[in-house]
Amino acid sequence: MQQKRNIQIIEWEDLDKRKFYSFGVFMTMSIRATVYPATLIRTRLQVQRGRSLYNGTLDAFVKILRAEGVRGLYRGFMVNTFTLISGQAYITTYELVRKYVSAYSANNSVKSLVAGGSASLVAQSITVPIDVISQQLMMQGQGEHLTRFKIKPRMAAAAGGKHKVTFGQTRDIIAQIFATDGLRGFYRGYLASLLTYIPNSAVWWPFYHFYAEQLSKLAPSNCPHLLLQAMAGPLAAATASTVTNPMDVVRARVQVEGRSSITRTFKQLIKEEGFCGMTKGLSARIISSTPTAIVMVVGYETLKKVSLRPELVDSRHW
Repeated sequence: MQQKRNIQIIEWEDLDKRKFYSFGVFMTMSIRATVYPATLIRTRLQVQRGRSLYNGTLDAFVKILRAEGVRGLYRGFMVNTFTLISGQAYITTYELVRKYVSAYSANNSVKSLVAGGSASLVAQSITVPIDVISQQLMMQGQGEHLTRFKIKPRMAAAAGGKHKVTFGQTRDIIAQIFATDGLRGFYRGYLASLLTYIPNSAVWWPFYHFYAEQLSKLAPSNCPHLLLQAMAGPLAAATASTVTNPMDVVRARVQVEGRSSITRTFKQLIKEEGFCGMTKGLSARIISSTPTAIVMVVGYETLKKVSLRPELVDSRHW
C-alpha cells in the first residue's frame, strides 16, 4: 500500500516479467482446477426453477457426485482451461492500468477501482464465448433439461444397444450454438457478464486492500503480511459476491436459456421467485470464492514476490 502503510504493494515496474508470466500460468490453472466444481454447482443452482433439482449447495454436490461421479463435477473443464488466456490478460491489464492511474492519483482505492474494472472488461471480452460453451457442458447430465443444447447420444459399445452420453463433446455444443444463434450466440449474455464482473472486480480490489490495511493495524508488527493478505482476500470476495450476485443470476440464465433481454429475465425472476431469487447460488459463490480468494491472494502475492527484480528482493517485507 502507500509508503505510510505496513503492507507495501509490489507494483508493475518492480517485476521481472518473464518470471511473472511463467509462474502465472501455473498459478491460474491450479486455482481453476480447485474451484471448478463449486462453479459448476453455482451455475446449476442459478438456472434451476425454484428447487426443482437441488435444495442447496451441499445437496447439489451430493446428488451430482452420486449420479455423475467426480467427472460430473468437472463437465466442461477442458474448455474452461482456455480462460487461462483471459487470466493473463486480466492481470496484465490490472497492473498496467494501476501504473497509468498512478500518474494522476496516489490514492490506492482509486487505482484499484479503475484497474479492477478495466481488467475485467478486457478479460470478459475473451472469457464470454468460453463461458457460454463450458456452461452448456456444465448443464449436461442432471441439468440437461434446463438448457437448449444437449450432447448427442451415441450408441454404447456394450451389448444391449443402450444409449449413453459421450462426455466432452464440445464440438456438438459449438455446432448447435452456431446453427441456432450464429456467431452472436457465443456472446450471449456479454452485457450481463460485464454488468456482473466489472463491478465485482472493481469492488474486490479496493476492499481487498482496505481489509488488508485494517488487519495490519490490528495484528502484531511481526505478523507475516502474507497471512493478513490471505485473510483479506476472502473478506473482499464475500463482499463483492454479495453485492453482484443478483446480476450473476441473471447472467447465468441469459447465457444458458438463450434469453435476449436482461430486463425481462430480471423481471421474470422477481415475479416467479421474489427477491430471494436474487440470492440463488450465493452460498455456492461465496464457498467457491473463499478458497479462490485465499489461493489467488497467496498465489498472486507469492508470484509477485518471486518475480521481483533481483535488486528489490531485500526491500520487501514478507
